[in-house]
Amino acid sequence: MEGTPFITVEGPIGVGKTSLAKAIAEQFHFALLKEIVDENPFLGKFYENIEEWSFQTEMFFLCNRYKQLVDINNHFLVQKKPVVADYHIFKNLIFAGRSLNTIEYGKYLKIYEILTSDMPKPNVVIYLHASLETLLKRIKLRGRDIEKNMSPLYLEQLSIDYENAMNDFEAKHPDIPVLRFNGDDLNFVKNKNDLDYIFDTLSTSLKKRSIQS
Repeated sequence: MEGTPFITVEGPIGVGKTSLAKAIAEQFHFALLKEIVDENPFLGKFYENIEEWSFQTEMFFLCNRYKQLVDINNHFLVQKKPVVADYHIFKNLIFAGRSLNTIEYGKYLKIYEILTSDMPKPNVVIYLHASLETLLKRIKLRGRDIEKNMSPLYLEQLSIDYENAMNDFEAKHPDIPVLRFNGDDLNFVKNKNDLDYIFDTLSTSLKKRSIQS
């Protein structure tokens, strides 16, 4: 796995992670890893009643993301095939920390640490962030039924949690560059120049680490 590009795109709900990961996969000819969202049978109920359905929701995501990373490691990274993912598994701790009570989170953390102890780590993390107004507009635009009952207050707090988590990630992993892009200033879905700017920044980061494929 040494030297093989493994890029993860992160940020709060609605910021454009999947769109950017797809674009990077096409531009750089990377394999694409997309997180499972719509298949989570608890997610709709979670947005309606976070307290009641949080543990089931978070455990489903954790088990499925673990399985995806195992598959990616076995089928791509060990064969030195570059990968871009539209999430990093550490996001589980962000969501679980917001929605689980103290007892549930303690149990969850033990399972998380066991499952992720030997998981592949990314070479570069792309962090997308945006204002609450921008996030709400993009969530409404994509029109997912399961997100219709999402509380703006929940989304606002989630954005704060993401910012804190990314700062903590950078402090704990100084060897993994974090490329930050503001979704209020960049519209990489509609503006090719904005997308090219992200491509150029990523390419430069990969070349500095001598992992450009």
